[in-house]
Amino acid sequence: MKMTVRYANHPEDSKSYDTQKLRDQYLFEPVFVEDEINLVYSHQDRIIAGGAKPVKEELALEGADTLRAAHFLERREMGVINIGGPGYVLIDGKRFEMNHYDGLYVGMGTKDVVFGSKNVKEPAKFYLASAPAHHTYATVEIPLSKANKVKLGDPATLNSRTINQYVHPNVCASCQLSMGLTILNPGNVWNTMPCHTHERRMEVYFYFGMDKDTLVFHLMGTPNETRHIVVRNEQAVISPAWSIHAGMGTAAYTFIWAMCGENQVFTDMDEVPMGDLK
Repeated sequence: MKMTVRYANHPEDSKSYDTQKLRDQYLFEPVFVEDEINLVYSHQDRIIAGGAKPVKEELALEGADTLRAAHFLERREMGVINIGGPGYVLIDGKRFEMNHYDGLYVGMGTKDVVFGSKNVKEPAKFYLASAPAHHTYATVEIPLSKANKVKLGDPATLNSRTINQYVHPNVCASCQLSMGLTILNPGNVWNTMPCHTHERRMEVYFYFGMDKDTLVFHLMGTPNETRHIVVRNEQAVISPAWSIHAGMGTAAYTFIWAMCGENQVFTDMDEVPMGDLK
C-alpha cells in the first residue's frame, strides 16, 4: 500500500501558483495502479482518497505510519465504489460482492479489509474515500439502485445530470463522510454552474468514464481569483473548502465526489453569483 501526503494551504498562496504547482498541490494521479492500493492523505480535513486495483492478487488495506494506527480503520470510516469489473471486498472475513457501480460503507473499528477481483481480464477498480470518525456505524452494502437519486440541471445550460448519493443520511449513517457518484447525461458537460463554495466541508473529485481525448477543466480558486486544472480519465482533484466547485468537459463524463468536514447537509453551500466570478 502506498500513501502520499498533501498539506493544506491558505487561499492566498494559490494565487501565485503556476500550472505545475497547482497540479502538484491538488491533482492526484495515477489513482489506479495494478495490484496496488494507491492513496493520498490530504490535510484538508484529513481525508484519504485513492484506488485499489486487484488484478492477480488480493490487496489488503493496511495501517500506515502516517495514521499511527494498528489498522487503517481504527479511528476512521470509509466509503467504496467499484467502477470496474466484478469484484469483492472481505470485511473482517465477511465477503461482500461488488459489481460495477456497487458501493459500500465501512464503519470505524473494522480491522481487516481485503479487495479482490473475479476476472483478471476485467479487474475491479475500487475507489476509496476515508475520513476520521468518532462512532462505529454498521457496514452497509449500497448498490446503485439503493443510492438516493437527485436529478439536477437542464440541457439548455449543458448540466443535466443525476446525482447518486451513496454515503448520505438518506441512505446510511456515517460520522462525517459523504460520498456519491454523478452521471452527466450525453451532450452535457458542466458538473455545476453557477458554482458554489462550502466553507464547512472540503471535497475530492474523481473523474472517469472518459476516452483518451476527453478532458475536464476543473475550476477552483476563490470566486475573484479562479484557476483551472486540466484533468484526464481516472484522475482526482483535491478541492479545499474555500475553493469554488465546478468544472466542464469536452464531452460527457462521470465523477465520484467525497466530502468531509463540519456537516453532512448536501445542500449546505454558498452559491456564487455569476457576476462575481473573475
